[in-house]
Parts: sequence; structure tokens; C-alpha cells
Amino acid sequence: MTTLHTPAAADLSALDLDLLRQSMRLAEQAKARGRHPFAAIVADAQGRVIASAGNNSMPPEGDPTQHAELVAAALAAKALPAEALASCTLYTSAEPCCMCAGAVYWTGIGRVVYALSEHTLLELTGDHPENPTFSLPCREVFARGQREIVVHGPLLEDEAAAAHKGFWK
Repeated sequence: MTTLHTPAAADLSALDLDLLRQSMRLAEQAKARGRHPFAAIVADAQGRVIASAGNNSMPPEGDPTQHAELVAAALAAKALPAEALASCTLYTSAEPCCMCAGAVYWTGIGRVVYALSEHTLLELTGDHPENPTFSLPCREVFARGQREIVVHGPLLEDEAAAAHKGFWK
């Protein structure tokens, strides 16, 4: 069973906050392309970006399984061995859904830093049919696993919410 640690925001470095804000800027770029306003970055322990992705889950050209977190985790898993992924962090504009949390777990990424919580995201999206949000925090998904994943979040929610304002009409 996984032991969950939930470090305080004060435990985050300036680099962590910068990379989290980079994921929020990528979410804005996804929105500008007409995609859902989500994005994720995987960075190594030194803050070097290994992979990044915007959301591409909207039909008709998108694939509903291609959430930004899942894509970034998959790209990172192709770029680095499992031992290296354990010291990587997924930075994401919104809390990973249960599918994306599974991708983080299975790729071996050791840490998640996210902005919007699932709860806040649901307040922004409402019952929009393109985002039927699960009420299942990533910490609960990780708690069912056999290895520890450190989670920081929610953080900078007001900043992250900006990309969603006016999108979910």
C-alpha cells in the first residue's frame, strides 16, 4: 500500500512554481488552438523538461484518451528509463483525472504538482458534456498503488482558472 505525503506549498521551489506556470501557459495555448485548456510537463529533478503536451482529446480530430497528462507521461516514458522517471515530476494545469493518475503510476513518475483541483475544475466546467469530471482525487488513485507518489496541489488555482473562464459555455 502506498504511503501518501502531502507536502506544504512552502516545500516547493521557485523552479517548481515556474514549471507549474509553464504548464498553465501551455493550457492557454491549447485553448487558443480551440482545444480544452489543459496542459502538462514532465521535468527531471534538475528541472529539464523531458516532455510536454497540451490537451488533444476533443473530437473530431482528437482522441478522448489523449489528456495532456497521459500524453506527457507516455512521451517521458519513451525518453527515459524507469529509474530516471522515479525522480521526475509531472507539472499540470489541473489535477490528473483517474486515467491520467494511472498513467503517472504506470510510467513510474515519482511526483505530481498540480494547479486546479478536480473540485474547482468541476465548478468551472459544470455539467459540460465534453468534461464529465470524475470526483476522484489523484491522491486516492495513488493510495491504491504499491509505491509512493508525492503530490503537491492544488496550487495557484486562481491563475490556473483563467484559462477556463468563458471556455465551458
